[in-house]
Amino acid sequence: MSPTKPRQTLPDTDPEETDEWLESLRTVTSSSGSSRARLLLQELLSEATALGIDISSSRTPYLNSISIEQQKPYPGNLEIEKNIQNHVLWNAAAMVSDANRRMDGIGGHISTYASSSTLYEVGFNHVFRGKDHNGIGDALFIQGHASPGIYSRAFLEGRITREQISNFRKEAFEDGLSSYPHPRLMPEFWEYPTVSMGLGPLGAVMQARFWKYLHQRNLADTSESRVFAFLGDGEMDEPEAIASIAVAGREQLDNLVVVVNCNLQRLDGPVRGNSNIIQELEGLYRGAGWTVIKVIWGSGWDRIFQLDSNGELLKRIEAVTDGDWQRLSILSASEFRDELFSGSESLQALGTSISDTEIEQLTRGGHDPIKVYSAYQAALAANGPAVILAHTVKGWGIDSFEGRNSTHQKKKMSLEDLVAYRDALGLNLDDSRLEDDPFVILEEESDEIEYLFERRKHLGGYLPSRRSANITSNLPGEETYAAFDGGTPEGQEVSTTMAFVRLLRNLLKSEIGDKVVPIIPDEGRTFGMDPLFSEFAIFASKGQKYTPVDHKMLLNYKESESGQVLQEGISEASAIASWISSATSYSNANSPTIPFYTFYSMFGFQRVGDQIWSAADARARGFLMGATAGRTTLNGEGLQHQDGHSLLMASAVPHCRAWDPAYAYELATIIRHGIDEMWGENLDVFHYIMLYNENQQQMPKPADSDEGIIRGAYIVEEIEGNGPKVRLLGSGPILNLVREAATELLRDHGIGSEIWSVTSYGELRRIGMEHERNKRLDPGKESKPYVSECFGDATPTIATSDFISSVPEMIQRWVGGRYVVLGTDGFGRSDSREALRTFFEIDTDSIVIASLSALEQDGELPSGTVEKEMKTRGVSSQRIDKTE
Repeated sequence: MSPTKPRQTLPDTDPEETDEWLESLRTVTSSSGSSRARLLLQELLSEATALGIDISSSRTPYLNSISIEQQKPYPGNLEIEKNIQNHVLWNAAAMVSDANRRMDGIGGHISTYASSSTLYEVGFNHVFRGKDHNGIGDALFIQGHASPGIYSRAFLEGRITREQISNFRKEAFEDGLSSYPHPRLMPEFWEYPTVSMGLGPLGAVMQARFWKYLHQRNLADTSESRVFAFLGDGEMDEPEAIASIAVAGREQLDNLVVVVNCNLQRLDGPVRGNSNIIQELEGLYRGAGWTVIKVIWGSGWDRIFQLDSNGELLKRIEAVTDGDWQRLSILSASEFRDELFSGSESLQALGTSISDTEIEQLTRGGHDPIKVYSAYQAALAANGPAVILAHTVKGWGIDSFEGRNSTHQKKKMSLEDLVAYRDALGLNLDDSRLEDDPFVILEEESDEIEYLFERRKHLGGYLPSRRSANITSNLPGEETYAAFDGGTPEGQEVSTTMAFVRLLRNLLKSEIGDKVVPIIPDEGRTFGMDPLFSEFAIFASKGQKYTPVDHKMLLNYKESESGQVLQEGISEASAIASWISSATSYSNANSPTIPFYTFYSMFGFQRVGDQIWSAADARARGFLMGATAGRTTLNGEGLQHQDGHSLLMASAVPHCRAWDPAYAYELATIIRHGIDEMWGENLDVFHYIMLYNENQQQMPKPADSDEGIIRGAYIVEEIEGNGPKVRLLGSGPILNLVREAATELLRDHGIGSEIWSVTSYGELRRIGMEHERNKRLDPGKESKPYVSECFGDATPTIATSDFISSVPEMIQRWVGGRYVVLGTDGFGRSDSREALRTFFEIDTDSIVIASLSALEQDGELPSGTVEKEMKTRGVSSQRIDKTE
């Protein structure tokens, strides 16, 4: 039997007849071909359905997928490995319990790792390859709640100190350990953030796919690197957890193994109390083209199933719901026998023939290293992605935790619990240390410590481990960006989106061109990026097996095994996961790439904000391009599409630089700065940049403007008047309305203006906040933040934005004079740009009136000036909002 096709062994009362049926199938296939055999099988299935026989092609019987005959010999020393595992289990539980004893409420999770320990230990001893194997190693997406167990193993390996393990979840002022996998907090240990729940499964699939991309484009040899993702069965309810299952099946990602810890419990109770989560997940994965390997029963069940000659035990087992399996896990041997082996005389007789000792050995498959190892081997041999569905018990081994609904919330072990658990694990630890320094190590020169070191050395080093070498690539020079410095000729109008596409093409042809990764979620034509399809090709792991409808055209839809563009379909979640994989490839694949993910700005931060937060944690480096930005600039799409707030959301993400450029030269300057920051200075930051679809004349770049563009604001024009003066701030296309307003203020009122382009309110605020802290701690130091240097005098300032007022208000504390903000608060709607800007009061008339109002309130203009101006311009103070 092929190792890639695990086969269950069902109870068979007439094996001779079974062989005759199988031989008939072989004969038909040999003589008449597979098409004839397929027809006969389909007819048999149809007849079985008509006869009321329940056969599901997507769900197999509730048995182990790998028969005893297929089981691989175990390669390790089970006794030594058990001793090591017992030390890991103890330290993991003691770490959480001790932390909560010292500081009540600090949290942590004991029961998750207790249930999944064997799944990890078999992997660490025999499966997972470290970075010394090929420079990359395997990727481990660790279930977040299991992190204490990973720390515990690293402690035995000498990679984590006793001080650190004693300071679990104490990171502010101690040398402690983070709650979950957080590369931002432990940059040499963790690689892949996996919380919030659901992000790990999605990220793992797209990581496996991106490693295929790197390999097929000759950017990195990932041929021997695999991705392992450890998930919880309750976590699978998250939409993100199943979002990319079809992608993995379609792409046949044979470098991906998912392990679902099916302990049947989520935070509050059973995952599927009235049904069966393992069977449900099997149908889901199998239907998407995965190899499904069920590890349900431990070795103690092997003989019992062999005695089930008529299949009654299997029928009984399949009738038990998960809620009852959870309850059965806490019963005594006699209670278990009475309940499970009931319903018929033959079942009762079978139960009577089994001793209490044998019943106590009827463990779940996920706790049996022999079964788990065979599952790993079958998964690695699969022709495509594989999932291991491992049946376990939550809180396994800790009597008062095991299988209880409250187990997830149990953070402390009583002294009685500690004594019982220590004794059950056979550890040599004095009672006096149980609540003070409870951690155990492996003795020097013991068989266990030598085995531990040898296994990891053999597999290529310790995991998890993050290595981040400095990027030393030669960066594009001035010529790549200079094309935008001269602006466009009079009358030639271009949007910043089109300018970006041209710049992106320049980068794709530059010194780092092969490392640039354009990512699009099925909006390439919307953004004018479709010419990239034919020139650089869309990545398709299997190539283009069809002739596209536009194949005779110069700009055709081209897919290629070595394509450069990642076209991710209508899935922002998958696209951002691919972006994260690319943005972290400098560390996880030792092959830096620089991704440009271009998306509808409304569906960027708003839809995948949790993943963007995770990207910051992962130390991502790349560009997020928020196209079709602006609540009034994207005019026709209406309420759900018009973005007026993502800049505010971006400002809340640490290490995210958010930009709102008005002109092509600003855009080019910002992107050059971002590449210099991320690759030249090796800073772990990323950049979010607004792109607009409104065509406008692109202005020439003012001399010496680079510094102001990057610091967040600079003067684009000063207009002298014979009256009072205002300062006008604008960003994006709204800057043109600001300039129009300045012209009209001079023409109609003799008012002079300073016109500023604000490229980033977020950057102005970030530097301002840093200065404010320094000043608070050193009051005598004379200095001003850049934002105060720009706007700190008494000049009235009017800031106008296509985003909500909260964006310009980020700098309010540093503005010296009266500060008036015009923004697009509220829902968007469909109409012309002119009508929308009038509606939201950010049009030229509104800017003029706001300027006059500020001056009138400051006593610089006579009373009644605003009222008169409103009548002259036909502006009403009434506002109709249908959403109120």
